Amino acid sequence: MKRVMIILLAVLGFCAAGFAQTIIPKPETVVMKTGKFTPNAETKIVLLAQADQLKSAGDLLAGYLKESLGLNLTVTRKPVANAIVLALATKDMGLGSEGYLLDITTGGVKITANSECGVVYGIQSLRQLADASKDIPCMSVRDKPRYGWRGFMLDESRHFFGAAEVYKLLDRMAFYKLNRFHWHLTDMPGWRIEIKKYPKLTSVGGKGCDSDKNAPVKFYTQAEIKKIIAYARIRGIVVVPEIDMPGHATAANRAYPEHSGGGSKRHPEFTFNPGKEATYEYLTDILTETAALFPSPWLHFGGDEAHYGNQQWPSLPEVQTRMKKLKYTKLVEIEHYFNRRMADVISSLGKTTIGWDEVTGSGVKPSQAIVMWWRHNKPKALDAALDKGFKVILCPRVPCYFDFVQHSSHKSGRRWKKKFGDLPKVYAFPEGLIDKYDGKKQAQIMGIQACLWTEKVKEVKRLEFMTFPRIAALAEAAWTQKSNKDYAEFQTRLRSHLKQYAKWGIYYFDPFAPPLVKEPVGP
Repeated sequence: MKRVMIILLAVLGFCAAGFAQTIIPKPETVVMKTGKFTPNAETKIVLLAQADQLKSAGDLLAGYLKESLGLNLTVTRKPVANAIVLALATKDMGLGSEGYLLDITTGGVKITANSECGVVYGIQSLRQLADASKDIPCMSVRDKPRYGWRGFMLDESRHFFGAAEVYKLLDRMAFYKLNRFHWHLTDMPGWRIEIKKYPKLTSVGGKGCDSDKNAPVKFYTQAEIKKIIAYARIRGIVVVPEIDMPGHATAANRAYPEHSGGGSKRHPEFTFNPGKEATYEYLTDILTETAALFPSPWLHFGGDEAHYGNQQWPSLPEVQTRMKKLKYTKLVEIEHYFNRRMADVISSLGKTTIGWDEVTGSGVKPSQAIVMWWRHNKPKALDAALDKGFKVILCPRVPCYFDFVQHSSHKSGRRWKKKFGDLPKVYAFPEGLIDKYDGKKQAQIMGIQACLWTEKVKEVKRLEFMTFPRIAALAEAAWTQKSNKDYAEFQTRLRSHLKQYAKWGIYYFDPFAPPLVKEPVGP
């Protein structure tokens, strides 16, 4: 009998430990304890100290537990037994601004953090446990992220999905503790952000998409954007807007052609005019409205691929006059001049500039800008950004562009010389790439980000298919320390998350049964 009891306890302990590891991204430490906590109708959500600061977090948790367990829990400031307690630490616990402690006993739960954001991330771990079962094993979780930037970019210029889908995406990001939503709002096919001083940007520039140039006008009003920003903030997510320049300006140039710098046969009206002073004033107005709308400390201005559409610059008198005045002989010099001027504007608005990795050589100061390294085939561009002292966000096409296919059997989507971003590659990132850098340069790396470009993503079904479950692998790659990552063990935890996707009605790719999954074909 004694031997049977020992075996039974061991099995129960193994099951509880396995259950705890349904959490994605994997926590720093999990210590299992005996027993379980089962929330019921009498359970309260208690806000301790600085309760006003945690009111949104309490309401958020109540909503999650209603969804997971069907419970309508009251949020209160009065300490009671049978409670889920949310608390801000009274002293530093070595968890930074985003870490948390999650302590589950038979009598209740306590989540403690240094900030509201950390409390929200603790809530997400509890939410995942509650999604798996109403009986939550007792445990102590201590957790904090590897990187401060854990991002996801959505391109809504090429295909527009609307506020309802953005809300869903933000909630899924929050579920995985991703904290930066990079919103690509302007590009060649469409302009998607209301700028009140220039209404034609949306009434004219908002018409069309990548698969239909005559698609009805679609864009976000400033009121809608404010609501989305507020929704994201409660979930620990900062919304970072991108207003693309000097290239990728076709939609804007349809609306206000007087600021066009022309383009090429393949990319007509692709650039803004870098020689015309009125164009700088126009773009400053746009950035000023954008900066006032978004509380984000960052503003992305693109700064990439101008060479696709600068062929007409030599014929523009304003460009030639400015180049002569500045003693420039190459078009790239005035492109860099443009980037420096607009980065200065963004700095004057109290924001930090973000640009794609082409801006590294433009003379923009490392003190005023962050570089997104995207050209995976140009590792020297990453080296140069780090050598010059820039802070860097890693988002290389392989494996971080989620418009690339994720399985060898898939037909619709991008590849780069047969390379693509499957689940193991996303999970393994950025190991191998950054190992060669010393501690100082590794400290310059702010984090990693996935980018979903939407040339081949027209419908929500395909958006979901290209995002899930890779978003889970991205989250763990960004949050969990290298020494704590284990792909085989991640796969075990992921299986329970696929069940959750099904409950949510997400059309996801099943990496465990790829021949059985029908791929939605892009336009």
